[in-house]
Amino acid sequence: MAIKSIQYNKHTFDISYEILNPHATVDLIILHGWGSNKNLMRQSFSPYMNGFRHIYIDLPGFGKSTCSHPLNTLDVSNILELLLIHINSSKDIILGHSFGGKVALLLDPKVLVLVGSAGIFIPKSVKIKAKIALFKVAKVFGLSKLRSLFVAEDAKSLSEPMYQTFKNVVDENFESEFSLYHGKALLCWGKDDTATPLSSAKKIDELIEDSRLKVYEGDHYFFMNHAEDVSKELEKIFLETLGD
Repeated sequence: MAIKSIQYNKHTFDISYEILNPHATVDLIILHGWGSNKNLMRQSFSPYMNGFRHIYIDLPGFGKSTCSHPLNTLDVSNILELLLIHINSSKDIILGHSFGGKVALLLDPKVLVLVGSAGIFIPKSVKIKAKIALFKVAKVFGLSKLRSLFVAEDAKSLSEPMYQTFKNVVDENFESEFSLYHGKALLCWGKDDTATPLSSAKKIDELIEDSRLKVYEGDHYFFMNHAEDVSKELEKIFLETLGD
């Protein structure tokens, strides 16, 4: 594991990363989802794809990486872009899970692998809308310390900068960004995913011109049980780019 200090918008972000198969000539960058870290992704994918140089990164504010200032997804991708320059990495293949999928998309790799990716706006339920309205009323009366009673589970233990980041990124709609991607894309999804439902995958598949969707048994973390097959599909789609 290594840590690189990145200067971005007058703030310093210490970004933790790990490189496996350092002498391989094709880079595979692997990004985790919200609330996770690089270790989960390494445990899943490190046994496979030995022909690639694996680069596992803790996104700002997760794992061993720091975040002292609110960000949006574009900010996160810009920070990672600077990191990749520092470590002399090419954007041959980027795999992103959930929130990491949006970051991967903005990095514009040659091959994009979206694993249960976020980025398609899903309208909030009536229950969630009611909780948000109630929290806004509570803030008016100086009861903002009761935040934990109202916020999503993914946000309850966050620092203030990361809570603001969560609010910035949770409802982003990336439909136009997906439609502007012109590389090859592999979409891998869990059939029973409730965090980023299969309907999102089908929408992304429509938006990206050169994409392929494969559905697996499982939920938002299906890839932990299907990493070998996802890896084989990734290798296949990369080989196709060599003939283009």
